[in-house]
Amino acid sequence: MARSVCTKSAFELWGHGKTQSELRKSLLSYPQENMAMEYLPFEGTVSLKSPQHIFCLLEDYGTDPNNIPEHPNYIYFGRWIADGQRELIRSHSVKNRHFIGNTTMDAGLSFIMANHAKVKENDLVFDPFVGTGSLLVACSQFGAYVCGTDIDYNTIHGKGRSSRKNQKWRGPDENIRANLRQYGTERMYVDVMVCDASKPVWRKAALFDAIITDPPYGIRESTRRTGSHKDITKSPDCIYVESHVPVSQAYHLSDIFTDLLNFSAHHLVMGGRLVYWLPIYRPEYSERMVPLHPCLRLISNCEQTLSSHTSRRLITMLKIKEPEELDSLAHLADPCVSPYQGHNSFREKYFSGQNKRCGKEDNKSDGAGK
Repeated sequence: MARSVCTKSAFELWGHGKTQSELRKSLLSYPQENMAMEYLPFEGTVSLKSPQHIFCLLEDYGTDPNNIPEHPNYIYFGRWIADGQRELIRSHSVKNRHFIGNTTMDAGLSFIMANHAKVKENDLVFDPFVGTGSLLVACSQFGAYVCGTDIDYNTIHGKGRSSRKNQKWRGPDENIRANLRQYGTERMYVDVMVCDASKPVWRKAALFDAIITDPPYGIRESTRRTGSHKDITKSPDCIYVESHVPVSQAYHLSDIFTDLLNFSAHHLVMGGRLVYWLPIYRPEYSERMVPLHPCLRLISNCEQTLSSHTSRRLITMLKIKEPEELDSLAHLADPCVSPYQGHNSFREKYFSGQNKRCGKEDNKSDGAGK
């Protein structure tokens, strides 16, 4: 409960029923030795300021706020054990965050991802598509040292147009470090830098306890990498070419996931976890679309529905062995573990679905994240 943002409270259930009489009968049958006291009313005086125990009566009225019944569907009684961390969702809401962008991750989802990665105190966590650093904020809250990279120079340095309403340009102190400072975790900030995820700059010895990220889907943010449209012939011993000018090229989703899994296999500690979002066109989804790697074991695959035709899957993978020379997705011949190419058309399918919905006069936003 000290970590959960999905749970409001935990209770030791003593009795339940559809009516008050059923509840009383259920309570009478609860073993008194488990109560450590007699059946209601309890012995001793009641202390509201410093109670030894807190008891709650919970009434279930269903989940439809527009159709609340006159009487509860079910009644529960029990001893309060602990509260969850849902307060973190409110205190870390992006509405009040110092530095945000078009694709800033929701606070609740950020904490869920940190929990999936089992981020703990003194871990080193890396985000290769860091954006405005929402995942770093969540992980630092749990005591982890955080760092990240992104290909967007303006985002990393907090420059350019603001994503806030009625604000044209970002202020001088709008950056990821300022976000951690806002929540009192600046000491956990290692650094962020401009880097192309397809060409990582890390030494082989660089290891992370967890890699947590939300890659761009090509919807609100483009999927780009550096490259060249020119065919340049270089000698084997030539490192730099004076005439080479890096340009921006398309970075297909299948390549993004291939690079991400390969990077994780090489730069996660043994037992470390990779957690990332995988965009899906729902009518075509099957488990074979989830990228696999011989060094990573799939731990969980959870869906967040975005619209009637799109969703994204929260993928959690565990590093189970060190990579060997052939343990790279680019060299795997087995079709069961080779990257699924259908991800590359996600953008076209997403907007195709949007057009169909517009034709039906349904123009609601379906919040497709990145």
